[in-house]
Amino acid sequence: MSQSAYYLGIDVGTGSVRAGLVKHDGTLVASHTEETITWRDPEDHRIFEQSTNNIWEGMCKSIKACLQEAKVDPSEVKGIGFDATCSLAVSDANGEPVVVTKGEQLGQNGDRNIILWADHRAEKEAELINSTGSVVLDYVGGTMSLEMEIPKTLWLKRHMKPELFKRCQFFDLPDFLTYRATGFNRRSCCSVACKCSYVPIKGGWQPEFFQKIGLGEFVENEFEQLGREEVLTAGMPVGNGLSKKAAEETGLLEGTPVGSGVIDAYAGWLGTVAARYKVKGKLSDEVPSVDESRHRLAAVAGTSTCHIVQSPEGVFVNGVWGPYKDVVFPGWWMNEGGQSSTGQLIDFMITTHPAYPRLKELAEKQKKNIHEVLQAELEKLRVEEKVDNLTELTKDLHFYPDLHGNRSPLADPRMRGSIVGLALDSTLGDLARKANVTLEAIALQTRHIVDQMNAKGHSIRSIYMSGGQAKNAMLMQLFANTCNMPVVLPQSSGAAVVLGAAMLGRFAAEAQKKHLGRDERGQALWEIMVEMTPPGDMVEPAASPKEKKLLEAKYKIFLEAIDLQRRWRKEMEEAAR
Repeated sequence: MSQSAYYLGIDVGTGSVRAGLVKHDGTLVASHTEETITWRDPEDHRIFEQSTNNIWEGMCKSIKACLQEAKVDPSEVKGIGFDATCSLAVSDANGEPVVVTKGEQLGQNGDRNIILWADHRAEKEAELINSTGSVVLDYVGGTMSLEMEIPKTLWLKRHMKPELFKRCQFFDLPDFLTYRATGFNRRSCCSVACKCSYVPIKGGWQPEFFQKIGLGEFVENEFEQLGREEVLTAGMPVGNGLSKKAAEETGLLEGTPVGSGVIDAYAGWLGTVAARYKVKGKLSDEVPSVDESRHRLAAVAGTSTCHIVQSPEGVFVNGVWGPYKDVVFPGWWMNEGGQSSTGQLIDFMITTHPAYPRLKELAEKQKKNIHEVLQAELEKLRVEEKVDNLTELTKDLHFYPDLHGNRSPLADPRMRGSIVGLALDSTLGDLARKANVTLEAIALQTRHIVDQMNAKGHSIRSIYMSGGQAKNAMLMQLFANTCNMPVVLPQSSGAAVVLGAAMLGRFAAEAQKKHLGRDERGQALWEIMVEMTPPGDMVEPAASPKEKKLLEAKYKIFLEAIDLQRRWRKEMEEAAR
């Protein structure tokens, strides 16, 4: 292989688009990020909207910046891969964006054409879908989330003029990007199976389901609006590569291979789970096999967190999405747990506290970030109160974290947050304690998800992190202690997802040359993952016997908080009748 082979990974996150230029061995040689616009509705907190034009423009700028920074000629870029959030992108038959905002412009051509994953407008539609008892529900943990694409599409059907709805195409965002890049409308198994009610094991689209929920026109037009062609597993080449138009816009060569995309969390899985790991600086001898992947949970932790694990057989877990067959490796199954708000929750709990201005002032004065200041404050309090650990420091403060509903393992969007143990205290010390129990609650909920997965048949033995939260050393140790399993941190917390996307670009380039058979694809992709993933650092469980007991008691209280909230909700509903 020539030394001048590079691959581009494009990662479209919740608030930005990033391009990463990666060498054949996985070395990230250049990276550039552009912020993206999210529109909110001041009168409806459920609404989050974006624009494919805005994302594409940021992507093109990022690609050009990478090539310039690395002084790489476009001819040296051998493949490109995409990942993106699982958001609903809507276009007309020509690929032009269609407005998704309620009101007069809905269904007309215009920029605001993405209903973001976090948008919760489709609650009624999700309730209708969940009342059908359809086989589709068996493959999303028994309950469809209002964050998935079909509830949102149904919301559009109910609010858009029929003649405008009829002309729309509906995409999970990664599929829109490969369509925009190539001009070929080929959907990925990852997007359609995980987010669009396509069931590979049952022959794909389920006509009876769509008719039952009021989307019978999709059946009549042979699912043209959702994707009629054969779906592709991760990284398979799309069409003839980059179109002439996309090549001109990105500064790349026409025909550059484009790999079938994945949802961003699955790119995090690709970019982490094949890593070897270092324990106290020493690299382990083990080179992981594809079979080892079933023991490694990928936790992709940014604004929200996704928990992804692969298995050779389908494992059905209530409240955990999947099992999805063929979404990354042909013949393998994947499950996806999730927390709708984690990084976002940490920010919310800190920035809404009365002592936040004081925290910012101290951070500026000490030239530290706010998390370092909070950690120092917690350590000071621990010493003052003569306790052994932070769990003991906040033993009488209990936080339940579902301020934005529960994705897994309860699949209950009506769950809300609660806090027990409040004091008449608005000091920095109180903020530090609340920040600590926020991290603790996220770790306890991670254990809840892992426990449910393992109870139903998974065999998770370690957690492989990526995303911004992997930089939070305190949280990572809490994960290891609370879940009682090692946590492996990527070499670069921010690079793992974009690296996973770049792997798809390399796979597309190689698959195009080799004409791999279906059974060979998984092994070929795994070998690319092993070769391109840098070693991670292992954080081992380190709780003392006393802290273990405290964490166990906290977990019991965490589970009780769920039962209590549901009982109270039921009592109030009955009283309100």
